[in-house]
Amino acid sequence: MADTTTASGARPAGNTARGGQSGGRAEGPPFRRPRWPRAYSFALVTGALFLLSWIAQFVFQAAAASNEASQHGQSFAWADFLPQFLASTFENWQSEFLQLIWQAAGLALFYHWGSSQSRESDERIEAKLDALLRERNLDPENP
Repeated sequence: MADTTTASGARPAGNTARGGQSGGRAEGPPFRRPRWPRAYSFALVTGALFLLSWIAQFVFQAAAASNEASQHGQSFAWADFLPQFLASTFENWQSEFLQLIWQAAGLALFYHWGSSQSRESDERIEAKLDALLRERNLDPENP
């Protein structure tokens, strides 16, 4: 039997080495990975929001420090402001980001370990497998 592949190296749909039979598998387009920006869009948007909020914190905190210094008849000093800004940043990270990270990472970790709250029962998994086998016209009792 002649090999009928296209110029891209892919076989036409429904044409396999077994004379058009795909062994019970549904033919379809090959899985393609999404492009990098689309695959990581959530992380990119989250990172952009983080940077924008951090820059906004810097600007408003610098303005507040400058106003406070002028009210006391002093000049604004970057050497005094930067440690204060970094301290407030780490306080925010400890109170907000670390809690959120722990909640997300802890949930993922416990889900991965298969805690009783996230584990599917074996019966449910078996029922899903049996349904998939029946869909492919295979006997789940006699594989």
